[in-house]
Amino acid sequence: MSKHAVVSLSGGKESSTLLLRCLKEYDSVTAISFDYGQKHRVELERAQSLVDYLNGCSQKAEQDQLGTITVTGENFTPINYRQIKLDGLVDLLDSALVTGGDEVPEGHYEEDNMKATVVPNRNKIFASITQAVALSVATSTGEKTDIALGIHAGDHAIYPDCRQEFRDADDAAFRIGNWDADMVGYFTPYLEGDKFDILLDGQELCEYLNIDFDEVYSRTNTSYKPMKHKIKVRSEKVVLPGVSTPALREDWEERWYSDYKSASSVERIEAFLKLGRKDPVAYADETGPVSWEVAKSHVEKVLAEHE
Repeated sequence: MSKHAVVSLSGGKESSTLLLRCLKEYDSVTAISFDYGQKHRVELERAQSLVDYLNGCSQKAEQDQLGTITVTGENFTPINYRQIKLDGLVDLLDSALVTGGDEVPEGHYEEDNMKATVVPNRNKIFASITQAVALSVATSTGEKTDIALGIHAGDHAIYPDCRQEFRDADDAAFRIGNWDADMVGYFTPYLEGDKFDILLDGQELCEYLNIDFDEVYSRTNTSYKPMKHKIKVRSEKVVLPGVSTPALREDWEERWYSDYKSASSVERIEAFLKLGRKDPVAYADETGPVSWEVAKSHVEKVLAEHE
């Protein structure tokens, strides 16, 4: 196996699990994310938060009786991470997923209206940049480098650039168009699995890497319709100068929440239901934050209608 891996990190559940797999399998990992004007740009915040958390867990440490912490080694090599801005592209794209596009449809992925969530040539754009980075890592180190792909059996035919014939043609163009392209390979650990299998692997990887499952997956976003709501984070009575009656001071904060009705969210929640674990991300609808039970009940109903 190659020593180096390059991961396209969307900030979603699958690519985040793939990142964990690469931390286990490779000596060095480079992760890149793309800002192309997506409505669900919270995924970029989650990707950065996840990398920060993982890099903070990369070292092994021991604490003695006096409280002194000593670094004793590495759990894994820290991630080299970049966010790549594709400025000016959003106004030229026709898709419900980008800012200014139509409303993101709700329901199950089997429905035809989910074609509205296709972003023209998105995977080709991402693949070209990822290939360039991987080839650069390979030639600068003189060592083979793998592009890690989270492709799996549950990828939807509704996205043409998720199909094998597209990937084969894209790889052929990469090899025709570059010197030393034979130094770049692929790592595809989930070809035979689905989204549940990937999440199950994530659970096992968290244990192997000595990291917290909820800390990892609370730092992911799968929702194509994330929303912000204000919540009260502090409430206290304060005494103001010259006023005998204490005043109530409240501090409010805007936070991101995942929806639970879009197709991407339905499939995410389905995977957590199969795993038998509560999803650590917070959910909401147009009325405000909702409990896990509300999100779970809705998805169970949707799945029953599509049996």
